[in-house]
Formats: sequence, C-alpha cells, structure tokens
Amino acid sequence: MSAGRRWATRAAALAAALLGAMPALGAEPGFPVTVSSCGQPVRFEAPPRRMVVHDLNMAEMALALGLQPRMAGVTGITGWYKAGPEFFSALGRVPELAPRYPTLENLLAVQPDLFFAGWYYGMQPGGEVTPATLARHGVPTLVLTESCIHTGAAKPEATLDLLYGDVLRLGTVFGRQGVAERLVAGWRERVRAAAQPPLARVPRVFVYDSGEDKPFTAGRAAMPQALIAAAGGTNALGDLAMGWGTASWEAVAERDPQFIVLLDYQNGQGPEHLRRVLERHPAMRLTQAVREGRYIVLRYAELTPGPANIDAIEKIARALRAPR
Repeated sequence: MSAGRRWATRAAALAAALLGAMPALGAEPGFPVTVSSCGQPVRFEAPPRRMVVHDLNMAEMALALGLQPRMAGVTGITGWYKAGPEFFSALGRVPELAPRYPTLENLLAVQPDLFFAGWYYGMQPGGEVTPATLARHGVPTLVLTESCIHTGAAKPEATLDLLYGDVLRLGTVFGRQGVAERLVAGWRERVRAAAQPPLARVPRVFVYDSGEDKPFTAGRAAMPQALIAAAGGTNALGDLAMGWGTASWEAVAERDPQFIVLLDYQNGQGPEHLRRVLERHPAMRLTQAVREGRYIVLRYAELTPGPANIDAIEKIARALRAPR
C-alpha cells in the first residue's frame, strides 16, 4: 500500500471515530419532541423544514413565530378572505397551493414534512385530506385544537388556551419555545389591559357570521366564546353545546343581544349585507343591539384561533365600554 493510500485510510478511520462520538448529522438540541394533536401523540425527530399551512388564521400563527423559511406553501387564503399587504409581505415567496380547499395532490407535490390544518379548516372527516391519508405518505398533521370537537362527543367551553396552547405547541415542534412563550406573555398582558375597567353589567353579544333563513353563529366551543368573555361580555348563544353552527332567529331574539359582531367576509356577504338582514327581520330588528345600531365588525382571522384574536378582544372591549 502506498503512503498516500495509508494516509487516506488513517484519515477515514479517524473521521469515522469522530463521527461515532458526535450526535447524528443534523440533530437538533431538544429533539426529538412529542406533542398532542386531538389527543394523539405526534413525534418529531427534528424541526420540520417544509410545512404546509391551511387557512389565514393558522398561517398568521406560523408567521408570528418567524416560520416563513420553514413553509413550503399555504392553502385556503385568497379564495375566501381579506388579507392585508402586511400578511403577504410576511408570507414572502411562500406559494399558495390552492385558493380554497387543498387536495392530496396539491400537498404531496411540494413534499411536505408537516401539514397544519383543522377539521373544517381544510380537512373533513372521511375526506381526501385527513391525518390518516397524509400519514400513508409519511406526512404528519397538526390539528387546530379548536376543531377537535368535530371528532369527539365533548364540546368544552372555548378559552384563550386554544390560542395560547397551539402557539406554544407549534413553538415546541420548531424548537422556538422561547419565541412562543414571549408571544403568549405579551398577549396575556394585552388581554388583561383590554378588560379594564371591569364592567358593572355583562353585555350579551351575538356573533353573526352568515345566513338568512338561519344564522350561522358561534356556540360555547367556538373561539368567539373566549374572545367575548375576555373582553368582559357573554356570548348570547354560549349555552349551545356546539362550535360553529346554525341556530334559529327566534332563539337569538329571545336572548335580546345588546351587541352584534358582524363578520367581514370577502365573498360579497359583507357586514352591510348582514346588517340589512338584521334590520329587515321582524324579531331581530326589535333587539336592543339592532335598535341602537351596536355592531362590531371583525375579520375572519380575528374570530378564528390566531394572533388576530388579541386585536379582536381589544375591539370588542372598546365597544362594550363606549358611552351609550
């Protein structure tokens, strides 16, 4: 064996010995981690590098944590909602794979290593895109916690822990726990400040999403329940054991809401349309909120779990405390 070959052999042996004493290439401190997704454990050996996120509210969670470089795509944004230039600026070159609902083909085409979505937030039980169908292709799913009520019998009351918990979980998955904890701490402080001064009486607030024959609204398990409570009010339909769903106009009118949240959609059914529906309805036009024109206009991202929830709480709190 020549001297050159002997040197190469010794160098290879030394490199092998050094590698054997070191962590595996690409290992991340603090990993692996296991988090819960609708009660099911999901394990990550390292932070994902090609996450796909469905829906505006969840995309804003990811962007708030600085995860844009780890995103391979988003779905369900431009086909549904109003999103400002600041959102698209933060999104940068991350492509939208589908303007509304994603297909399995949409997702697999970008070789994702995580899908962040929810039941009826991009996934439907028995549909083409579910945690089970993605798992067959080696893609894990994190499910929005608020949406877990659709796969179980329990309909617990929504609290702000739905937002805080999902952001902290996402931070854990990407090794950004510190960033997540600082975000949540800042949000908690803003919520405490918004609830001051305490109200002598708790106003009733009705959430009007859409619908004319029957209103589509928020029950006790949907995020507005937590937002209204944090602002100092009570959800007029918070006694209904549901998340988002329909109710009867008679049930709403009987509760005589003092304020009404109108959802500002992009699809033509905007707040002015909703207001006209209320003012034409024989029972709703007699409610205190409609008689006095006490409306609070909020965007989709403000009413579904995400960073904009804190803006929504502040807006609701200001409206509830405004002079009458």
